[in-house]
Amino acid sequence: MTTSETPAAPSVVKPDAQWREELSAAEYQVLRKAGTERPFTGEYWDSTQEGVYECRACGAELFSSREKFSSHCGWPSFFAPLADGTVRYLHDNTMGMKRVEVRCTACDSHLGHLFEGEGYDTPTDERFCINSICLTLREGPRELSPEAPGKD
Repeated sequence: MTTSETPAAPSVVKPDAQWREELSAAEYQVLRKAGTERPFTGEYWDSTQEGVYECRACGAELFSSREKFSSHCGWPSFFAPLADGTVRYLHDNTMGMKRVEVRCTACDSHLGHLFEGEGYDTPTDERFCINSICLTLREGPRELSPEAPGKD
């Protein structure tokens, strides 16, 4: 994981008014204003369906059910993103904590936070704690086109 304070420009850029039209008030609050949904209330916190999780704001593929695990924290948890470059990281010193914010690289929407070294039995010892409201699950096995980036 590498944090970046000066990322490349997002490929999906919309005026704030358009984001407000396209997203529900709750989606807008989390995705565009870096809010957080309450734990154990989101659609995917305990989901076990197979598929790919996409950014609810722009449709970019972000995470796979193959990297999802049960952390019992109340939000969907993943031990890695779907592929390098799908998410970006920012230092987040709000709320008196030092955290790493996770954002969609394509549209710069807030997704959640990354925590490291918590001792989960995962290959990376990382927990991407992502708000359900930021995701849309496209169920079924993931099929990659030859030019599509991804992990298999």
